[in-house]
Amino acid sequence: MSRLCLSVRPRRIRRGAALTLTLATVLATGAAAGSWHAGHTAHPRPEPSAVSGSLTADRAAVEKAAAEAMAAGKSGAEAAAEVVSRSGDRWSTIYTAGEFEDFQRQLDGDYVGVGLWLRQARGGRLEVSRVRPGGPAARAGTARGDRLVAVDGRPVRGRPVTEVVALLRGDGDDEAGRGRAGTPVELALQRGARTWSTTVHRARLRSQDVTTDRPAGASGPVRIRAEAFTKGSGAAIRDAVRAAPPDAGLLLDLRGNTGGLVAEATAAASAFLDGGLVATYDVHGRQRALYAGDGGNTRVPLVVLVDGGTMSAAELLAGALQDRGRAVVVGSPTFGKGSVQMPSTLPDGSVAELTVGHYRTPAGRTVDGHGITPDLTVEDGATARAVTVLSGLGTGA
Repeated sequence: MSRLCLSVRPRRIRRGAALTLTLATVLATGAAAGSWHAGHTAHPRPEPSAVSGSLTADRAAVEKAAAEAMAAGKSGAEAAAEVVSRSGDRWSTIYTAGEFEDFQRQLDGDYVGVGLWLRQARGGRLEVSRVRPGGPAARAGTARGDRLVAVDGRPVRGRPVTEVVALLRGDGDDEAGRGRAGTPVELALQRGARTWSTTVHRARLRSQDVTTDRPAGASGPVRIRAEAFTKGSGAAIRDAVRAAPPDAGLLLDLRGNTGGLVAEATAAASAFLDGGLVATYDVHGRQRALYAGDGGNTRVPLVVLVDGGTMSAAELLAGALQDRGRAVVVGSPTFGKGSVQMPSTLPDGSVAELTVGHYRTPAGRTVDGHGITPDLTVEDGATARAVTVLSGLGTGA
């Protein structure tokens, strides 16, 4: 089974960009603050044309380094991570066996975290964009709009959101007993002129990645918000489309959606398309394609909302609906994460996810490094503008 997936990478293994789009064609095994939410042969380094000139880690070199380190009594995972780091490939990564297992639980919508979402604000500040009701952060009084100042005494201003997510989750700190349900994490927060610190305890939570509401009132369009594409998200979106009143237009809100399983993104596309191409991608230069299923609702007016936090599989979905003429895309340009990684098991049981190619939209546009440009660029008030656009598209009756 082929799939693309998003993960928060362990801080101990690598730093910097901590989101990855993964294509698991061989090993069938998801920025939110912990609320996203077997035998392999070595492959040669892909030709530059196969990966749009991006830097890639050499699988053979990674496996060799791991094997040599193990023979010398050292960590194979750490040696492999060094090779990846030197390659300049910011999307490839190395997981220990335990970290990869946790990664799979995240894709199933099961995770350990504090139940809050973050976004980058002006000046490098980090702002809480959403709080999970009933979660540890909510019980401690954290609210949307609060600024996160520090985690366990470490200032977070200027850090990538995904690094801060790793701090909140305790990723890579299993040896110290962190990153598990019940372990404490101290948050320093600011709300207006008030600053305070609170200690919350991580909990095992179940993601709720697809929700619906009617932002313009009971007579307005239905908004389907997809936070990530974990297991079951595609079916949830299709159910929401079917449950929407026939005379109501739809807003598909992908803002802040950092990606997920490509099978789920494809299933989501199938809710709005009646078959046809969703995306193409290459693995070591060999072209492959993803297709929507039959029977989607092709009549209901649709606007897709995107922003700079829309990544990976979410970009794949937005690009497909845009290229196929199925939706008007409104918002700001998306992140531009369209590389493909393939996992393989190293001799010590750790897992290497290495870049092998890129995906493209149905019209052949390369997403990686470019993103999706909205049909209508709106920085502020995007939801209200999307409602206006939708009203001009008529109804689905």
